[in-house]
Amino acid sequence: MERGGRRRIKLRTEACPSPHRVSGRCMDFPGMDILRNIAHQPTNNNSKMSEQALNKSCEFQKKKADEHTQVSTETSRIITDSTTGKCYSRGKVLGKGGFAKCYELTDLATGKVYAAKIIPHSRVSKPHQREKIDREIELHKALHHKHIVHFYQHFEDKDNIYILLEYCSRRSLAHILKARKVLTEPEVRYYLRQIVSGMRYLHEHEILHRDLKLGNFFVSESMELKVGDFGLAARLEPLSNRRKTICGTPNYLSPEVLNKQGHGCESDVWALGCVMYTMLLGRPPFETTNLKETYRCIKEARYSLPSTLSLPARQLIASMLSRNPQDRPSLEEILRHEFFSQGFTPDRLSASCCHSAPDFHISSPAKSFFKKAAAALFGGKKEKAKYYETLSKLTREDDEIYKLRQDLSKAVISQKSCKQEDKMTTAALAVKPIGLANEDRPQDQDTVHMIVRGSLGSYSTECLEDSTTSNVAESVVSVLRGCLENMPEADDFPKENQESSFLWVTKWVDYSNKYGFGYQLSDHIVGVLFNNGTHMSLLADGKTVHYYAELGQCSVFSTTDVPDRFIAQVTILKYFAHYMEENLMDGGDLVSVTDASSPRLYLLQWLKSDRALMMLFNDGTFQVNFYQDHTKIILCSQKQEYLLTYINEERVSTTCNLRTLLTSGCAAELRRRMEYSLNMLLQQSK
Repeated sequence: MERGGRRRIKLRTEACPSPHRVSGRCMDFPGMDILRNIAHQPTNNNSKMSEQALNKSCEFQKKKADEHTQVSTETSRIITDSTTGKCYSRGKVLGKGGFAKCYELTDLATGKVYAAKIIPHSRVSKPHQREKIDREIELHKALHHKHIVHFYQHFEDKDNIYILLEYCSRRSLAHILKARKVLTEPEVRYYLRQIVSGMRYLHEHEILHRDLKLGNFFVSESMELKVGDFGLAARLEPLSNRRKTICGTPNYLSPEVLNKQGHGCESDVWALGCVMYTMLLGRPPFETTNLKETYRCIKEARYSLPSTLSLPARQLIASMLSRNPQDRPSLEEILRHEFFSQGFTPDRLSASCCHSAPDFHISSPAKSFFKKAAAALFGGKKEKAKYYETLSKLTREDDEIYKLRQDLSKAVISQKSCKQEDKMTTAALAVKPIGLANEDRPQDQDTVHMIVRGSLGSYSTECLEDSTTSNVAESVVSVLRGCLENMPEADDFPKENQESSFLWVTKWVDYSNKYGFGYQLSDHIVGVLFNNGTHMSLLADGKTVHYYAELGQCSVFSTTDVPDRFIAQVTILKYFAHYMEENLMDGGDLVSVTDASSPRLYLLQWLKSDRALMMLFNDGTFQVNFYQDHTKIILCSQKQEYLLTYINEERVSTTCNLRTLLTSGCAAELRRRMEYSLNMLLQQSK
């Protein structure tokens, strides 16, 4: 929440709250510690007044008395919810708004920390003011989304109204920008994706935020963004019924709002354009020293776009800041823009980004680490000792997590892999897509341009890749092709969401230009398919290794008793495990379930195109990850039935029986991905 009163036109001014750093502590007895601290606080009995103060006017004296009364009622250290009996301790001020202050509030029983919006009854004494607070509460408590500040509960006593909200320890983007001055384009993409995700949720529920700005985007401990402060939010009305009230923050108001044509979804998109501009350049696009001049610039959509910004960034800002609301892109079109599709977006940001710029272009520490590994494995005892010392340091140094931030998988996608000596195959092969029923779009959209691939036993004299692996692939092709050729068209994914317990790849790293392809399964088993066609798995206990030279032929040994010929591969396997555990996010919300009776899952074949990664496993599990929007398709067999899981760009998964798809059909976006996945599977035999 930001400082600023609301008068006739209900404007908010952007101002950062005081730069206090607030963080919760874990306590064995949180309530007792807080009560003890309160009990030993010194009291201030100094009530002397200077002669100058006594000579002040009665009006000033009354004003100060009113302020004192307000503070005393607002800032009671122990707050009790009379309906539940819960007691809370009020902490530091987190922010200030027109009607309220936001405090850190700690549950004395559990130690859980909230951000509490505390509104004195004296500030909302008029009926229309109270109605506004009630509307905000009613609207906000119905919202449930990972990028919306969570509403927990509200209650009141004789002095105040209390609204308990999700506590975001990294404060807001306004605080981050104040410390940083400007943000990098990868960071802006990272934050904007999450803002757009929250906005889409709001607009789908016909809610307008009407006050999007940096100070209302809060950042959690894990650097996830949350849209908050719904004090000005309203239901979307038809164009003819929209309220003409001018409300919001001056620098983010759209031309149609200033012209009293009312708020629409397009007005929120305009504000998003202002937010993007501000993050990249450190100032709002229409900021001037005179409010009237600012409004004139907004109405004319007159602002400057420095050439220091990339062309895609300038184009996206210009489209969002179009004077005509109808010319602005939708939220879906924003995410499809070249600024997002062609630029690198980190999966997560380090907390250090709150105060210093990240370095996305450093030389990969993984590369130097592997050099040390190679020297150790093929050098003398001294080199080995240095290598193991380096390995132990990796587990101790927290900074290494951030330094390894640049995802190897994304780096390899952009490289010309076909020029590297250790590739399994040369690149640039293409295969025309299969012809499917009900297909009326150009076929070249689904052409698979292969970059690199690897297979179990691909260096075997028995050429396993052409026999056993192909048999597994052919059965999956048959199932997927049959579904696509007979599935009706539909507008949405089937409503059925089946319970499932299958394994899938949550993380992966491609280092095939040197060693091989690594992945982590949902049960935390880590596997590497090496360039020599062999496979190793490190089980979840971190001590047991399974080695496969061919399909079905498994050797088992402990990491404490590694055969000499496997020392090099086990070392690389451990590094892959460490790197993925420390640096990569899980790719979806599927619950990890392990079935001890199921056979061990290991990778038979992987293939990368310019659009997606395909992975085929020994039991027929088939997974395709799409780079651009991070969507995934997983096909697996359970109890003699096939299940298909789709993980969307929000990392939310839906699983259904393939028979359901055959009768109900699915949305076009999923069908296109299924078709492309089938083409990738056909490509594996080329």
